Amino acid sequence: MKILVTGGAGYIGSVLVPELLAAGHEVTVVDNFMYKQASLGHVCAHPKFDLVRGDVRIENVMKPLIAQADAIIPLAAYVGAPLCARDPVGASSTNHDAIEMMLRHVSQEQRIVMPTTNSAYGTGDENNYCDENSPLKPISLYAIEKVKVEQMLLQHPNAISFRLATVFGMSPRMRIDLLVNDFTYRAVNDRFIVLFEAHFKRNYIHVRDVVRAFIHGFDNFETMRGQIYNMGLSSANISKLELCQRIALQVPDFTFLEAPLGKDPDQRNYIVSNEKVEATGYRTAYTLDDGIRELIKGYQMLKNTQYGNV
Repeated sequence: MKILVTGGAGYIGSVLVPELLAAGHEVTVVDNFMYKQASLGHVCAHPKFDLVRGDVRIENVMKPLIAQADAIIPLAAYVGAPLCARDPVGASSTNHDAIEMMLRHVSQEQRIVMPTTNSAYGTGDENNYCDENSPLKPISLYAIEKVKVEQMLLQHPNAISFRLATVFGMSPRMRIDLLVNDFTYRAVNDRFIVLFEAHFKRNYIHVRDVVRAFIHGFDNFETMRGQIYNMGLSSANISKLELCQRIALQVPDFTFLEAPLGKDPDQRNYIVSNEKVEATGYRTAYTLDDGIRELIKGYQMLKNTQYGNV
């Protein structure tokens, strides 16, 4: 297929694009490179790869690119609550308005596989349990916009929504701010962390398993289209305290303390069922321990010394 990937130079996209090319697809990426990343240099030699430096919010840029595609993976977004809170106008125009504009220009035959977020669950029921039928209680602007977009997306007859768990693992466009990545970075470099509301749980998934999910969606599109699927690692519905304990197995001198007072600004707390996507034959390939091991190696390369003297 000819696949258009918006935001394809980002954290997920820079892992996804090489895999789509390896599967034989023609891939066009549109990205504004807002993080000054050069994360797709390793695929520029591929004859089926094309790259457009552009903004997904500009209709004149997107309309011809959409028209040429058999399928679209819209990754371009302001991702995460802190970034959206800092620039709410940019967040809404990218996360909502650009998707609305894209949906005006896609045909009924074109396929869309889109990441949304399981952070939309906010807090689960009395058991903190959530499946695809659970009520949505988005807390952050990011989650609120993703809920609106998912509702629009499912009006399209050829769309799949993957509600992603919190992603972890190394990527050419690295994000150290994601929770597993962040805690592992602190363990490796600071050896210390203070936890607020350490019992809060959430679900996690390796970035390469997210990529495998997109490919699985295309491979099984006729049976999966028109549906929402939670996409997470079923063995990783764990609390922040349990996450730190898992990291400490590989970083033995990592110390973590629970703060007796104070609140986490991120009030998400839920256990997510991934049974629906597993019933389609999808299985994750990377464990949480695999990801922590990978990150420890990766952080030998990444040192956040931009504002330090050593």
